[in-house]
Amino acid sequence: MAIGLFLWTTTGFAQQSKDSIMNMDAAFNRPYLTSEKSPVSLGGYLEANTIHSVNDEGDTDGLSFQARRLTLFVSASISKRIKFMTEIEFEDGGDEVEIEFASMDVAFHPLVNLRGGIVMNPIGAFNENHDGPKWEFVERPNVATELLGATLSNAGFGLHGKTYHKNWIFGYEAYLTNGFNNTIISNDKDKTYLPAGKADSDRFMSNASGKAMFTGKIAIKNRHLGEVGFSYMGGTYNQHIDDGEDIEDPADVNVYAIDLHTEIPRWGTQIIGEIAWVNVQIPDTYTQQYGKKQMGMFVDVVQPVYRNTILDWENATVNLAARLDYVDWNVGRFNETGTRIGDEVLAITPAISFRPTPRTVFRVNYRYEWETDVMNNPPGHEATWYFGFSTYF
Repeated sequence: MAIGLFLWTTTGFAQQSKDSIMNMDAAFNRPYLTSEKSPVSLGGYLEANTIHSVNDEGDTDGLSFQARRLTLFVSASISKRIKFMTEIEFEDGGDEVEIEFASMDVAFHPLVNLRGGIVMNPIGAFNENHDGPKWEFVERPNVATELLGATLSNAGFGLHGKTYHKNWIFGYEAYLTNGFNNTIISNDKDKTYLPAGKADSDRFMSNASGKAMFTGKIAIKNRHLGEVGFSYMGGTYNQHIDDGEDIEDPADVNVYAIDLHTEIPRWGTQIIGEIAWVNVQIPDTYTQQYGKKQMGMFVDVVQPVYRNTILDWENATVNLAARLDYVDWNVGRFNETGTRIGDEVLAITPAISFRPTPRTVFRVNYRYEWETDVMNNPPGHEATWYFGFSTYF
């Protein structure tokens, strides 16, 4: 068995050069174990770390060790132009097991490829490009985990494709899938919270609203400048029809996102960012603590500061990095007072990472967070140290 890089792409599922890869290719731009005697390729990654947090009152749970996640990839070439891939994730030591992605692709043309099964909704970039070894930070961005529901996937089907012109690459994805349900406004968070919908495993078997949710994305990349993506996800989330009878008015959720990834060649500085807006129709019977409008964003800056041979690792790299996180679950003002509604979090995370190889990263992070309640009282503070690693295998 030999370790190879299996790049499954829309151009005939052939290998591509690094500067041709887009965020939409992330699920297939991974290292796999392959064998000439087997049509199946295997891969995965592991994440583990330590964590120590303390709030502004001095409260702490002390030091903890975390086996955060173990993820397995399986891909197979079924026949010419037909491929299969799945991603299965074991979280918290196996306490949670999720099928994050399981789909069949049929390639008709570089611009027209059919995908069906459990598809990953291409909202923003992180949702598809989320593998731990690719990032300098232990925690995933708040906009991904706390606003959109990171690794959000649903049963459905659609089309994707890419085309090239000199240094320019254009890609698109468009899927019809099952959607959200009432848990996004009826949950233990007592606020509008899209990630609550991800906890509903029934979304792989049925659609609460009876209407398909649409997720679409277009992305443009210049081989020298970087990539920018524009995406939309939306549909009706409530069960408004029962046995053919209207039981309430349909309520919609609409999500818009822009993502950016660029690099300054002279210094090798990477800048990665994403911003998202969420609009949810809330019933009149709900209080104002349930946000009709939400937004969130993150920006990562990663700067290589040392690259050399260390021990037996050629081109080992030390990086300095920083992340800005911001999420506002309730954009607006109270009707009665005109004062600003809170319910938001702001965090900064400086980081140092060491990459003996591009597939393995050791990370030290310090995250400082300000969290404001819905009444916009003075924020609470929390400081957290992380040390850990993530590696493909």
